[in-house]
Amino acid sequence: MLDYMRKNKVWTVMIVLIFLLAFWLRADFLTSVKHNISHDTKYYDEMVHRLLDKGIYSYKEEVPNARVTPGYPLFMTAMYLVADQIGVEPFPLIRWVQVLISLASLALMYIIAMQATKNKWVAFFAILAGAIYHPFIWTTGAVLTETLALFLLMGYLSMQLYAFRTQRKRDAAIAGLLLGLTVLVRAEFLPLFVPLYGVFLLQQWFKAKGERVSGGPSKWSIFKKVALLGIITGLCLSAAMLPWWIRNVVTLGELVLTASQSNPFSAGTYPNKDYTDRIVPKPKEMSQEDYAWARLKAGFTTQTWKYVKWYTVGKLEYTYGHMFFGSGHSPIYHAYPNVAYLHIFVVYSTILSLLALVWRWRHPAAILAVVIIIMSMIRLVFVPEYRYNFTVMPLFIILSVWLCVYVWQKLRTYVKRSGTA
Repeated sequence: MLDYMRKNKVWTVMIVLIFLLAFWLRADFLTSVKHNISHDTKYYDEMVHRLLDKGIYSYKEEVPNARVTPGYPLFMTAMYLVADQIGVEPFPLIRWVQVLISLASLALMYIIAMQATKNKWVAFFAILAGAIYHPFIWTTGAVLTETLALFLLMGYLSMQLYAFRTQRKRDAAIAGLLLGLTVLVRAEFLPLFVPLYGVFLLQQWFKAKGERVSGGPSKWSIFKKVALLGIITGLCLSAAMLPWWIRNVVTLGELVLTASQSNPFSAGTYPNKDYTDRIVPKPKEMSQEDYAWARLKAGFTTQTWKYVKWYTVGKLEYTYGHMFFGSGHSPIYHAYPNVAYLHIFVVYSTILSLLALVWRWRHPAAILAVVIIIMSMIRLVFVPEYRYNFTVMPLFIILSVWLCVYVWQKLRTYVKRSGTA
């Protein structure tokens, strides 16, 4: 690494300047606004004090429960202990630590972009866009799961792409552990590795002509190798989750794989988030989950088009149509004018990249497209929120930049050929 930096001094300086810019924007944001405290943050604060004072892990209750996964509450608990030791308030400490985590996420974005596209300019402009993309700045001030979840997800994807390249058991194991840590912060990523290994298997089975080796391994041999790597990833994911599962069985008397909250699923059954909608009456004795299924049955039966639209383009538009603002702050922090334009451009240009990768599905970048598609499909099940687009936006940015660099390189080649004609 040091040898590479010495040989590429200009490139190294440009990368360092991007990270200095990213740090300055995040530091300027933290120190120049008043940060709001969301209701989730208040509940997390109560939860941490309950855990430290009484040894009870519970969210919104005084008795043990599994309503939220333990990743972020335990991170907060560690920050509270450190804050107490050094004599500072915990929330400011958490925000500054999240600035460092955000910068680490940018470094992982660079690695992922290089792994997926093998183009240093894509990686360069991806982290430049990530440095100035306002939700990545705003969320450092929010005492919420987003910043930590993003870092862990980027760490998992980076290692998963590396494991696909090396096909080593050790790398697949590390990927599983990282995914387990990610799930402990944000539960929706639990099934992610299964479709990724499925696509990777197809890529290995049907390699492009230039990559095929005459007399190479059979499809059965490839299947066994990829399946073994997938099993190792799944087992290591389970190992990371095991303490949480054991705690739930011992303390609660039931196995809770991730978290026991059902409200996001139930709230997602209200088209356009119209909570006054009473498509079916709710008996007092009916549980929230049973009522949600009754609403879905009635909705798709009596208002088919309305529910089909809501569970497809409606939720997608609501999820990706706007930036996530974190917990909120005042005055509103803008590092440059018209900050929403970058988000809109990234989202819509990525649609073109996704369509292109359907055609070029053997390309390593197709793995990023699979993550976006799978996570979007998972989120169709639940209530849509702008915050749910946050963790996949680095992948949107990488694919958007890749498209722009590709178009630019094609135009430059065309101009050069026209000039020499």
